[in-house]
Amino acid sequence: MGSRVRELAGATPATRDRYVDLLRVASLAAVVLGHWLMAAVTPDGVGNLLAVVPALQPLTWLLQVMPVFFFVGGFSHALSYRSLLRKRPGGSDDSVYSAFLRARLQRLLRPTTVFVLVWGAAALLVQLLGGGGGLTGVTLRMVTQPLWFIGIYLAMVAFTPPLLRLHERYGWGAFAALAGAAAAVDVLRFAAGVPYVEFLNFAFVWLAVHQLGFLRADGRVRRPALLAGAGLAAACALVAFGPYPLSMVGMPGEKVSNMAPPTLALLAHGLWLVGAVELLRAPAARLLERPRVWRTVVAANGVAMTAFLWHLTAMFGVYGALLALDVPLPAPASAAWWAQVPVRIACAAALTAALVAAFRTFERPAAPKAPGHPTASGGGPLAALGATLCLLGVLGLSTVGFNGLLDGRTALLIAIPVSAPAAVAMTLGGWLLVERAGRGRGAR
Repeated sequence: MGSRVRELAGATPATRDRYVDLLRVASLAAVVLGHWLMAAVTPDGVGNLLAVVPALQPLTWLLQVMPVFFFVGGFSHALSYRSLLRKRPGGSDDSVYSAFLRARLQRLLRPTTVFVLVWGAAALLVQLLGGGGGLTGVTLRMVTQPLWFIGIYLAMVAFTPPLLRLHERYGWGAFAALAGAAAAVDVLRFAAGVPYVEFLNFAFVWLAVHQLGFLRADGRVRRPALLAGAGLAAACALVAFGPYPLSMVGMPGEKVSNMAPPTLALLAHGLWLVGAVELLRAPAARLLERPRVWRTVVAANGVAMTAFLWHLTAMFGVYGALLALDVPLPAPASAAWWAQVPVRIACAAALTAALVAAFRTFERPAAPKAPGHPTASGGGPLAALGATLCLLGVLGLSTVGFNGLLDGRTALLIAIPVSAPAAVAMTLGGWLLVERAGRGRGAR
């Protein structure tokens, strides 16, 4: 792997924006570290450190960095789709769209599918043997929760072509339209009490952040200090005077969460974060010119999705080992608990590294197939259907988990009950459709 990393790092073109690669891996690393730190596991269950110590909730204004990842996604998707259009000048919209979906989703869905299959088989075995209680049951229920991020990202990939066209026509106006729609949803939600309307902001808020990535790709984020200041001021005002909680992550028992579904306050938070990271671009770019630093970023990006998928598995594995060895788990936020934090995080990192070593091969792009005919059509709708099924499948799994697999347990995905077997079937079926559509008709 070391020689491959050196080869990739050495072959990096001078025009590549290395800072975007750093932001991608740094944002995922911050999420992983935040999950490890916030988990307050006791023999009685799993809590949230931020609920135990509310004074720590302002830290989420720095550590809730998912907007940065989606911002980077918009940048990358714009470059990728435009590159494909240049390479297939005679291709139909359908063929370009299906090829774009397959290319962008390959490294995302291959490791995700393996994760789903491995955990599905493990959950089935555990429950056939009569297990599933205690920490094991909590693990089976919670280990799939990070999959919500995969579902949102799938939607961003699927909507890239039409939203990119809107961006090319209206620029900042397209972002303003999405932000205005997010504000309108919150007005209908909080002022008018319209039921279920809040779920529209899963699209409006995150796609607005994604739209900022398009603007960044065209060099149109020219005043990052103004963006950061406006976003921070808006977020402070919304939390101080509106119905929004202080925490930018979900809290147990809260009537309103800024995350699920996302709110206008979270969009303002995203603006401040995007402006802040853009202010750091110049010094970070100088740092990334150092070969050793750049090789580290390249290596981390090569396994980032695998590490993200398996990091909760590692965390629960560490806690399970502590309980099995009768190591006392101190009360969350106590002095003994804080003293134990570095050891737990180090053990979780080591176990995550072992899981990455076992599963990282699935994050590499598959061997190229026989190229499809450049003017083949009809693949676009098939690819869109596949992406939709994958989206619903992974979002369903993030909601229902694998506990109660044999009992027909369901959870509501917006207003539709979804079971784990149905979610797995949608994920696998959707991926097969995307693969088939992306290959085209094949060269005769």
